[in-house]
Parts: sequence; C-alpha cells; structure tokens
Amino acid sequence: MTRHALKLRPLAAAAVFGLAILAVFAPGARAEEVFHVYGPGGPLPAVKEAAGAFSKANGVRLEVVAGPTDKWIAQARTDADVIFSGSEYMMTDFVKAMEGRIDEGTIVSLYLRPSAILVRPGNPKAIHDLPDLAKPGMRVLVVQGSGQTGMWEDMAGKRGDIGLVRALRKNIVSHAPNSAVAKQTWIEKPDIDAWIIYNIWQVANPKLADLVTVGKDYAVYRSCGVALTKKGKESPDPARFAAFLQSKEGAAIFRKWGWMAP
Repeated sequence: MTRHALKLRPLAAAAVFGLAILAVFAPGARAEEVFHVYGPGGPLPAVKEAAGAFSKANGVRLEVVAGPTDKWIAQARTDADVIFSGSEYMMTDFVKAMEGRIDEGTIVSLYLRPSAILVRPGNPKAIHDLPDLAKPGMRVLVVQGSGQTGMWEDMAGKRGDIGLVRALRKNIVSHAPNSAVAKQTWIEKPDIDAWIIYNIWQVANPKLADLVTVGKDYAVYRSCGVALTKKGKESPDPARFAAFLQSKEGAAIFRKWGWMAP
C-alpha cells in the first residue's frame, strides 16, 4: 500500500462518519414513530378500521393490539398511548391495571351496543327473546368478563322477575372468562343452543351464528370508551386519534360494526 493511500484512509473514514451524522439529523431521516393502542376484542373491528382510516389520512402509524387483558397489559404499561374499553367498569379496571399510567381526565365514553342472543344458523330452537332461554332443556353460553360480567343477570332481572333469573341460571352450561373463549366454546360445542353476548359479535362473525334482537324489557347497553395514557399525551397524535373516534367519520365506522352512534 502506498504512502498516498495511507493518508487517504483517515480522510475517507471521516467522510463516512460525517455522512452518517448527516443521515441521523437530516430532515425526514428520523425513524417513523409508532403509537400503540390497546383494548379488548369486542370493539376491535371498529377501532382497527378507524385506526386505518386515521393513519391513511394523517400519515400517522398506529399499532392496535386487542384481546384478553392478560395478553397485553404488561406491554401496555411500557408503551401504550391509547387505551379503549368494552364497558365503563372495564375502563375503571384498566385504570387500576395500568398502575397510574392512564390520565383519567381524558376518558371519554364513545358508543353503546346492546346485549343480544346469538343462535345456531337458521334458529332451530325458535328463540325469539330472553324468556325462551329459560325454558327446560335449553343450553346457554354466557361471558363472565370482557365487559359482560353480570350482563345475563342484568337482563334477566331487569323486570324484577326472580323466577326468570333462577330458570335462566339453571340453563347456563358455560361461563366463559372472555368473548374469545366463548367463541371457541360455541364452535367446539354445537349442543349449546344460545349465546348471550353483544350484537357486534354476530356482525363480525355472520356465518357463525344468527342474531336474535333482545326486546327492550331485557336489553342492556354497555359502552366503548377511550383514554390517553400519560405517555400518549406527550404527542398530539394520540389525542387526535381519540377525537377522530368521536367524529362523524368515526361514528359511521362504529355504526357499520353494530354500535349505536349518533
């Protein structure tokens, strides 16, 4: 190697280092920021579609993770920017589970959806409303969690009829811990006649079951809510997404998935 080449090598290294510095600090060179959104599986179809629409319109990357709380809560404590819920008590539980990371002043109740009855395709047991589920021999699946804790009891006891509560309880053959487990139980156990859950699950799974609308004497309603974490408040984009969920376009997306939105 010539003396001239040896002199050039340090200069070349310095030039490469200088280009690397420019690459780091050059406008537009910063790695794309990702905002993290967590919540239960029920509102997921609507929230995910809304996140896609918001991202496309604003050039903001949102990563939505949903399902049973124990599957994502540990990670959410580290990087969550937005939390959505499936009921008011669920949001309260999230506030506790997130150990102070949710800014409670940002919680907004978005939209409601009604309780409903899912039945086998074609409704072979001719189920028309909640009292039909209390008839002898009916086999009923309910969810004890995922924003539905006590929902069947609220429905059956809405008119103050303890007889209906007693009869329905005798016919419940499975108390699933969350909606995902309930869905799997419904698939694996075709001898179950009816599944008490929200209407939105049939909208998202139209081939899995038919929907029986519950009459006003028995229907109950629970909400989807949204909140920002303290981390999420450090940037304007999570708040803009939360506002989008409440907008006319956001409401239209939720209506599409079975929610009651003005």
